[in-house]
Amino acid sequence: MNKSFKETLFLEAKNQKILLDDDMLDKFEKYKDLLIEWNNKINLTAITDEYEIIMKHFIDCLEIVKYISEGESLVDVGTGAGFPGIVIAIYFKNNVKITLIDSINKRIEFLNDVIENLKLNNVVVINGRAEELSKKIDFREKFDICTSRAVAPLNILLEFDVPYIKVGGKCLLLKSNNIDEIKNADLAIKKLNCKLKDIYSYKYEIKGEVYNRYIVNIQKCKNIDIKYPRIYSKIKKNPL
Repeated sequence: MNKSFKETLFLEAKNQKILLDDDMLDKFEKYKDLLIEWNNKINLTAITDEYEIIMKHFIDCLEIVKYISEGESLVDVGTGAGFPGIVIAIYFKNNVKITLIDSINKRIEFLNDVIENLKLNNVVVINGRAEELSKKIDFREKFDICTSRAVAPLNILLEFDVPYIKVGGKCLLLKSNNIDEIKNADLAIKKLNCKLKDIYSYKYEIKGEVYNRYIVNIQKCKNIDIKYPRIYSKIKKNPL
């Protein structure tokens, strides 16, 4: 990487038709530094090369901002190291309210450190299991958008995510190049009173290798049965 981190990120985002200002670039650099620092203590990511962090984490997640509007509320289920939730928060500043959910306490500590250092006033972090929190009144059908990345196959993921969104809301799910996974989720989409609204494709290139990616847009059409989500053992044993 011959250019500086911020210059490289700016140009790669511009290639994807995403414009980042100086404040965003500063925050992304701090986020990268914290990710590398904490990754020496806990397992957050296998990706530690700065250019690959730019492409495989930041650019990959930034694509989703094209389908989010200011003023919306968003929950990122299974956020891990904050992808895509923290990336979305940096981009939208205080204009999108974001809740991050993860079940691993060490990740929660990392995310809170990021939020404090980056002064992200639009983000809250919740420690808990996705299938349990969505049964609670404070979380069930409270959000306009639910996002997830690298959490589970689509037919399993939807049972985790759909209970969080309002009727008329949407799941924006970042996926790799696996169309069969989308086809295998037909029954889950139907049982959870949703419809496949769109599939957005994009790609980026690293050292000559092309990465084809998708954002799957699932819209919730009406309320779902209170039995969903089931307990994790049942979801895993018998996916929708």
